[in-house]
Amino acid sequence: MLTTHGTAGPPPGCHVHVSGLNYPLSFDQAANATTIAAVGKRMGLPDHAVSIALATAFQESRMHNLPYGDADSLGLFQQRPSQGWGSVEEVMVPSHAAQTFYEHLARVPGWETLPVTVAAQTVQRSGAPDAYADWELEARALAQAFTGEITAGLGCVIPSGVPASTTTTLGAAIAAELGSPALDATLDAPRGWTVASWLVGHAAEFGITSVTFAGRRWTPAADTWQSGLAASSTVAFTRTAA
Repeated sequence: MLTTHGTAGPPPGCHVHVSGLNYPLSFDQAANATTIAAVGKRMGLPDHAVSIALATAFQESRMHNLPYGDADSLGLFQQRPSQGWGSVEEVMVPSHAAQTFYEHLARVPGWETLPVTVAAQTVQRSGAPDAYADWELEARALAQAFTGEITAGLGCVIPSGVPASTTTTLGAAIAAELGSPALDATLDAPRGWTVASWLVGHAAEFGITSVTFAGRRWTPAADTWQSGLAASSTVAFTRTAA
């Protein structure tokens, strides 16, 4: 499970700050979790759907894109190609896996008012039907940070010299996961913080060196956001030269 850390300076990695608690994530967990949140919002789903999806991915894979699992289960949600969840290649793409999960969730009658664990189990049909409840509080906190219910909730400390680790272009990732509008557009606060959180969550992957929105700025030197900047309704970022 996610744990909290004390008052010492945070180590390299990411942290979600909600209600005085700090939830640590590795770089790949942060990227995968912000992808799940971004896809849900791109599909127009409420924040409760994001909480359900995050709790499911934590229980199924601890938010790692696993290339193995029980029988032919794979990926963040341990989806089975043999059971119609997509090809092996599709299941291993986080944005595709998240979209497929949400599509199945939307078919559950009354899912909008179901508890997280009940909704997740209805989709997943797990042999441990109550296990999703173990992640409900953490998933809800992350959903709050990634959907803009709270501001500046995600920060990552990235050591200098860490190279970008992807061959996917940033533009292609934004289009597939965040959709439009994202950059170079006036955004309301929830949408702006969804975009800003996604950029921070993928900063190590894409070599992003700063993110600015709504008078706040994140840089890789600290896991909290600097305040006091001129307010803006556009998300801006910088990255290392290619």
